[in-house]
Amino acid sequence: MAKPERGGWGGDVGLFGMRLFAGLSLALAHGLGKLPPSEQFVAGVAKLGFPAPAFFAWAAGLSEFLGGLLLAVGLFTRPAAATILITMLVAGLRRHALDPFKDKEKAFLYAAIALACLGLGAGRVALDHFRERRRRGGG
Repeated sequence: MAKPERGGWGGDVGLFGMRLFAGLSLALAHGLGKLPPSEQFVAGVAKLGFPAPAFFAWAAGLSEFLGGLLLAVGLFTRPAAATILITMLVAGLRRHALDPFKDKEKAFLYAAIALACLGLGAGRVALDHFRERRRRGGG
């Protein structure tokens, strides 16, 4: 199956800019503060009804921090985007379910970016691209 055209290098550079800004913002502004998860964060996860709330608090924090960093550099982009998408949907639809839209907007925006990266991949300005070229013997 042929890859969808993203506008040549301009599309790849645009995708890189989006990945870099969103990934670093998610990692540094949101994920870093959740590692290690505070007792308050673990209690919040427990209130959402998750079993093993400490495990899921770690999973959310790592998804935001490590997933954000991986998204930024374009390494294991699709798996990172999948974990970010799930985490952001939980945040938007469960944690902020009763909040006004302005309080869930960031979670949905990160989810939309993760969905785009899940579908498109990292593009050519990414470590995934160079890993794939090396795997295929292209240098």
